[in-house]
Order: sequence, then structure tokens, then C-alpha cells
Amino acid sequence: MSQEPSTPPASDLSRVVLPSRRGSTRRDRRGRGLRGPVLPPTLPGWRTRAERFDETLLATVERLEKHLGSELDGVEFAVEEVPPSAPAPWETGAVPLGRYFPADPAAGLSHRIVVYRRPVVGRSADADDVTALVRDVLVEQLAQMLGRDPEDIDPTYRD
Repeated sequence: MSQEPSTPPASDLSRVVLPSRRGSTRRDRRGRGLRGPVLPPTLPGWRTRAERFDETLLATVERLEKHLGSELDGVEFAVEEVPPSAPAPWETGAVPLGRYFPADPAAGLSHRIVVYRRPVVGRSADADDVTALVRDVLVEQLAQMLGRDPEDIDPTYRD
């Protein structure tokens, strides 16, 4: 005895009610509850501050890669919220904005430059200041890594 799924006759298809997409946001019976996003994803305000900072860092790295070329091959760039609680010996008395970690081939680690988001944003008045400070921090750390002057890395350094 095999039963096949029955389909309603063509005359009954007019009575089939499909679930509404409108009920996707849960509201209680008094109309309260979640409504929807305040900003649509197409507006710039949709991104978080951390995402905007990451985009600034990536844009700066891309610009420096065009200038330096293959010298940045294998270099990792990272963003952390705050520096570690145990500062390096040369960092006492000041909050670091970034740090360079040399490569360790024995451990399989490549060169790494870390920029600390909160100290950089805390020292900046607006988005243009954040961009300039991220550029300066990256240029300083790259100059330390490559053993060159910051002005050789980026001619617009500290302008």
C-alpha cells in the first residue's frame, strides 16, 4: 500500500495560502518588538568603527605596496584593539600605536606589523586624522623592518 503525496486539484489551488515574508521580523500582538535595521546596508553608517579602521589600514597598505613592490612580500599586517598589558622594554611610559614583530623561520612566522586601533583612534580628532596616523604608524614600522628612513618608505611621511 503505497501512498503518493496528493496534490490539490487545480480548482483548490486558488485557496492555497503561502506564508507571508512580512512576518520575518517578530512583533508582539501590540505592535512592539523588533522592526528592522535603522540603516540599510548600502549606507556608510552600516559599517562598524572597527570595519572602517580595517578598511583604512588596507587602503594604506595597498598604497604602500604600489610604492615598495616586492619588499612587502610575506609581511603580515594585523589590527588589535589594544596593546598587550606587558609592554616591550622600549615602550615604557607611552602607549604604543603599533609594533613590528620580526620573522622567526624556526617557528614558521613571517614579518608581522600590528596596529593598535584604540590608541590610534583615541589620538585622532576625525577620520582624516585616523588615516594620517595609520599611515605614519605603518611607515615607521616598515622603516624599522627594512632598516631605512621613513621618508624613503613614503615621501609624504609627517606632512
